[in-house]
Amino acid sequence: MIQPYYEANGITIYNADARKILPFLDTFDLLLTDPPYGIGIANNPVRQKHEKQDWDDSVPPRYLIEMAIATAKFSVIWGGNYFGLPASRKFLVWDKQQPEDFSLAQCEQAWCSWDGNAKTFTKRVLSYAKVHPTQKPEGLMQWCIGQVPENVATVLDPFMGSGTTLVAAKLEGRSAVGIEINGSYCEAAVKRLAQGVLFDSMDAVAS
Repeated sequence: MIQPYYEANGITIYNADARKILPFLDTFDLLLTDPPYGIGIANNPVRQKHEKQDWDDSVPPRYLIEMAIATAKFSVIWGGNYFGLPASRKFLVWDKQQPEDFSLAQCEQAWCSWDGNAKTFTKRVLSYAKVHPTQKPEGLMQWCIGQVPENVATVLDPFMGSGTTLVAAKLEGRSAVGIEINGSYCEAAVKRLAQGVLFDSMDAVAS
């Protein structure tokens, strides 16, 4: 088992390929993650001024997504429409408050593993700073945790990027494990966790 990159206050980070960590983890209440969509956004600097990278040139292998789902009782997977997951009536939508003629998506959706009504969270995508080019708002991930029909004590994110899911879990008083292969994003996540302050939860609407 690879030793954690970071471990404090119920939050653990592994700087490794998720395939090397997932088989050794216990089960979790919630899988909350935002895997690469395979649309090349990390190599497209239209939205943010980030270094071009290739991590979003392909989707994770199907067995890895299935392995992650099997690790948790409930799952929320952003970009789930890219991974061939079973049909679900319960999906979460992030309305980015962008105009009709915006060159990129006006919204994103997350697949949920349980049945229920679709819900929408509204927050302008340009209203908060980003360390990672596809970084979700912390308030959005907190909202996702609150959508689960049972109490959530433990959260897993095997594609954690700069750690938004972990920050949200910490703010909600949950334990969490994150896995990220990029060392610079692990470092950024640790810095964000050390701040202990929510910067982007304001001006958001859920329905």
